[in-house]
Amino acid sequence: MKIVLQDISKRYIKSVIFKNLSFTIESGDRVVIKGSNGSGKSTLLKLIAGIETPTKGKITYYINNQEVYSENLFHYISVCTPYMELFEELTLQQMIDFHFKMKNPLPTVSTSEIPQLILLENELNKEISEFSSGMKQRLKLGLAILSNAPLLLLDEPSMNLDSNGVEWYKNIIRNYASEKTIVVCSNQIKDEYDFCNKEIHIEDFK
Repeated sequence: MKIVLQDISKRYIKSVIFKNLSFTIESGDRVVIKGSNGSGKSTLLKLIAGIETPTKGKITYYINNQEVYSENLFHYISVCTPYMELFEELTLQQMIDFHFKMKNPLPTVSTSEIPQLILLENELNKEISEFSSGMKQRLKLGLAILSNAPLLLLDEPSMNLDSNGVEWYKNIIRNYASEKTIVVCSNQIKDEYDFCNKEIHIEDFK
């Protein structure tokens, strides 16, 4: 998926988050959005995801040179963010089944493989409310990465992961996201984005 950001600005009441941001993300690019806490990284990711709209400017999406309209965007993106909630009353198996009623898995992946791929194969009947923060993060990342969507949006993906979890994250990106366009928000944690080929420094647009 190609994304063109044209002169994007975002403000809340009197607070300007960023302004006059123009950037083109080509299909297959891996882009990191860098900036300090509170700088507007997550806000920009929400704009790209279509969760919020810019105060000024335009974001245009293309698949195979055909424009994708905002009402259809859901079908083309998968997202993992700290503010994305899991249904904690569900078991792992129920959560996987629910998610993949709305999204198709990657063609190379069966839903029955997913618990093993996210290192939770022994937790199928456990409610998500009983999971540790690291287990929840692997689940959220796995659902996003293993969905058959050309655009993958990740906000602080290594949050709550220990060193083994970070290695797992890097491996699942390498093995299952090679065909995706990826945008990552990071607080300068290089393990989150060392596969990226482009950078947006959000503080350049203040």
